[in-house]
Amino acid sequence: MTAPASTPAPGAAPPMPTVPAEPDSAGLQRVVASLAELADDVSVPRNIRRGALSARAELEKPRVALDVRIAGAISLLDDLSNDPNLPTHGRTAIWSIVSSLESLP
Repeated sequence: MTAPASTPAPGAAPPMPTVPAEPDSAGLQRVVASLAELADDVSVPRNIRRGALSARAELEKPRVALDVRIAGAISLLDDLSNDPNLPTHGRTAIWSIVSSLESLP
């Protein structure tokens, strides 16, 4: 009879848990790149470009939990998306970024 897979063999060290350094860092990097692209777009108002940089800085804060950084960035972007001077393509870009942020773990 064999031991269940979840119990270590007698005399063997228990398995070490694996903890990812940054969950879905590729997705987070895509969002940061999208925010940088929005910040460089001269066809959107200056306050929107500054807000995109602020949201990017929020996501890149060290020593802050990922979910807190995401919530802060979403809050900033939500305020930006309600600006009446925001062109349609800028609003669509912000909604796309927010959607990507909401899908991160």
